[in-house]
Amino acid sequence: MTAIPQERRLVTAVPGPRSLELQARREAVVAAGVASTLPVFAARAGGGILEDVDGNRLIDFGSGIAVTTVGASAEAVVRRATAQLADFTHTCFMVTPYEGYVEVCEKLAELTPGDHAKKSALFNSGAEAVENAVKIARSWTKRQAVVVFDHAYHGRTNLTMALTAKNMPYKNGFGPFAPEIYRVPVAYGYRWPTGPENCGAEASAQAIDQITKQIGAENVAAIIIEPVLGEGGFIEPAKGFLPALARFAKDHGIVFVADEIQSGFCRTGQWFASEDEGLVPDLVTTAKGIAGGLPLAAVTGRAEIMDAAHASGLGGTYGGNPVACAAALGAIETMRELDLVARARRIEEIMKGRLSAMSEKYDVIGDVRGRGAMIAIELVKDRGTKEPDPATTGALAKACHAEGLLVLTCGTYGNVLRFLPPLVIGEDLLNEGLDVLESALAALPGAS
Repeated sequence: MTAIPQERRLVTAVPGPRSLELQARREAVVAAGVASTLPVFAARAGGGILEDVDGNRLIDFGSGIAVTTVGASAEAVVRRATAQLADFTHTCFMVTPYEGYVEVCEKLAELTPGDHAKKSALFNSGAEAVENAVKIARSWTKRQAVVVFDHAYHGRTNLTMALTAKNMPYKNGFGPFAPEIYRVPVAYGYRWPTGPENCGAEASAQAIDQITKQIGAENVAAIIIEPVLGEGGFIEPAKGFLPALARFAKDHGIVFVADEIQSGFCRTGQWFASEDEGLVPDLVTTAKGIAGGLPLAAVTGRAEIMDAAHASGLGGTYGGNPVACAAALGAIETMRELDLVARARRIEEIMKGRLSAMSEKYDVIGDVRGRGAMIAIELVKDRGTKEPDPATTGALAKACHAEGLLVLTCGTYGNVLRFLPPLVIGEDLLNEGLDVLESALAALPGAS
């Protein structure tokens, strides 16, 4: 495995000529509905760098949407996955099982919040994990209704599109959607009418009131929420909101599901974002950072709930693939050996310090938020009205891309720039990336 120099380098325009050639080939054979943030074709990646086919090296503030938490070519991931490839690629766990699947489930039981007996089932993607969490909750409770929240994102399958809040690009034209899905307010402090100091109590009261009056708590199988909302804008629910919902769920026999697909595995400066307010979810869904870039997902939860589904009611041909399981064990090994929880906290310290200073200079930054290496800025046209500014957000991302910094946008209003650097990124690269961002901000029309 060749180490990639950890330095930004631009030898062509971004995208370069080779990437443009590949883009032309892509357009002829790849469905138009599969879009890309930046049409730069990757050749190698590792640490905090993505190298394209033209030899440009970009600083990676995206991690493949929070997937390559341990880097895109972590030694332990490559070593373990390679060894497994040499033994066998697949048998199907539902036909003849193998130790790696069991070992991953043991690690999940150890790492997820709570000291109760836990079991897991492994799948391929985050959406598949969420969909199976709903199946399990319905089996356990014998109820049908599922409660989700404003600004939520839970996937692109038919059921998880129904759970997802945002229409474009995720739902538009793809209905009808699965029934018995109900949406209630979330504690979005920056945009709460009476201010962030009142948000947690008021939003939880509103959500519980709507559940009680419009659905009936006795009809609810599951409440599903991201402890830090990802695609919706890196929204941290105001303090008190999540514990109030969890208490309500417990009091009414509702399965409380934490969707930790984007926020899990050290990303927020804790193994799981739920830990921040001492939450112990009944079920936790994971994917993304779990396996260092290989497709793997899981539902982990209270043993008695996980066992509610009948034999052969859960599974899938590729679920818990042995190579992906080996990669997951390598990713967890890396997280522990490098103490990536502490690394995420250090990234937060650097990023929030720099971004807060930028917000004092540039009025377009309405809010700086997030935890660990899951940080965002929300861009607005006016700080008083908080009118979203998606056009400037897109322009800022494009300017960063041109200078060799890969960033992603998100948010219900398309006005959030999110930062998900690999937790193994060097501090010099992290600061250089922030320098690129600040230069792009300074170049905006009307920048102060």
